[in-house]
Amino acid sequence: MARIAGIDLPLNKRVEIGLTYIHGIGRTSSVKLLDQAGVNKDTRVKDLSEEDVSKIRQLIQGLTVEGDLRREVNMAIKRLKDLGCYRGLRHRAGLPARGQRTKTNARTRKGPKRIQIANKK
Repeated sequence: MARIAGIDLPLNKRVEIGLTYIHGIGRTSSVKLLDQAGVNKDTRVKDLSEEDVSKIRQLIQGLTVEGDLRREVNMAIKRLKDLGCYRGLRHRAGLPARGQRTKTNARTRKGPKRIQIANKK
C-alpha cells in the first residue's frame, strides 16, 4: 500500500496516473517527479519498492499539495471577496469569475435551471 501525502494511491494503476490522485499533482508534474526519482513511469503502484516510494515522498515534500494547497486557494478567494473586487463579487454570487457568458451555459456555477411556475389567479 503506497501512501503518499496522506493519500492512498490505487494499487493497480501505473505510477504516472496514481500520483495524479494527489491534489496539486497533474500528469506533467507526475512525469517530472518520476524522472527526478529515477522511477519508471510504467510500473504499477503495487510493484513499487519501499525505497522508490520514499524517493517520491521526499520530492513531493518540496511541493505545495493537498491540504496546504486547498487552504492557499481558499485564502486567495477569501482575499478577493474581502477586497470587494469584481472577481470577489463574482465568487460571492456564485457566478463565473473569468469572463464567461452567463446568458446561456454557466450551469455548473449557477446550479440547475429554475423551473418557472405558471401564474396563479
